[in-house]
Amino acid sequence: MKKLLSYLLLAVLFLSLSSLSAVNSDNIGIGQQPQVSVDTKGVIRVVFGSEDKIFCATSNDHGKSFSQRVLVARVPDMHLGMSRGPQLSSSANYSVITAMDKSGNIHWFKLSHATGHWKTMGVVNDLTGSAPEGLMSIAADKKDNFYAVWLDNRTGKHNQIYFASLPGKAMKWTKNILAYQSPDQHVCECCKPSIAVQGNNVAIMFRNWLNGSRDLYVTRSLNGGQTFAAAQKLGLDTWKLNGCPMDGGGIVIDPTNTVQTTWQRKGMVYFCQPGQPETFIGNGRSCAIAISGTSSFITYQNSDTVKLMSLQSKKTQVVGNGSFLRSAILPNNKIICVWEQDHMIKFKNI
Repeated sequence: MKKLLSYLLLAVLFLSLSSLSAVNSDNIGIGQQPQVSVDTKGVIRVVFGSEDKIFCATSNDHGKSFSQRVLVARVPDMHLGMSRGPQLSSSANYSVITAMDKSGNIHWFKLSHATGHWKTMGVVNDLTGSAPEGLMSIAADKKDNFYAVWLDNRTGKHNQIYFASLPGKAMKWTKNILAYQSPDQHVCECCKPSIAVQGNNVAIMFRNWLNGSRDLYVTRSLNGGQTFAAAQKLGLDTWKLNGCPMDGGGIVIDPTNTVQTTWQRKGMVYFCQPGQPETFIGNGRSCAIAISGTSSFITYQNSDTVKLMSLQSKKTQVVGNGSFLRSAILPNNKIICVWEQDHMIKFKNI
């Protein structure tokens, strides 16, 4: 009898310890503004914020379960909410997180996939306090090169589009460069810019402010971000708006180096390639796009419902309730979706 009780106690202890090491429900943890990445080995990472803290959770089983969240760092007075929050990108051997404080500094943190440890690295912007708006994006190629874009007010004391890169194993980002300056003083000041990379091709999308219109534009670099071409307006229609939509959309580059974008105008979500008419997707906002090979998916929010649409099949499905849905395509062609619901980070494998 004593042996049986001992075995039962050991079994209960084992189950308790197992429950601490993985999240098998559809909740990752309390937080806001999730971002998701998949590295070259198929490891999924989800980063999100909670007050002034940055957390990261990992899945090694194609999104069936996630590890308990790990505290990456604390950023006092960190921007969080309305597309402001920690950003994440992964490559072959490293992952990078950026987070912005309300004083205008872009903090960054680096994970070595070999050691599994996050390190505090410093700041991205080379002028202290130049990015108080708190809106930025990052991307990575498959060779451990990372790229960043953000709203920066060092030029004319108005927000313009700034860019920097982090080559290979470098410990410091390159000198910040002005990728685009609006002739009408500033770009849209509360919409998040987006960035995508494919080899040496870098594409930046941002919401402009020209002649009273708040339309999306793309500027491209063919030399890894050393120089950028003139910006090109997306879509045929325009949006005259005396205000800010607070919605930046998303951008990817397909294997043929074709830029694909999604964004909203007047409460309607569109898909668009540069130089082509926009295609209506559905009513909503807070849209993003994910790509792997020839498969592309758009996510967006309609009221309190988050949806996923395949650009190939044109089929739309409801993922759940909540907001700020982000997705990534896995090596097994499944889709990992993460979003906010009642201040909780949810996930679903589709």
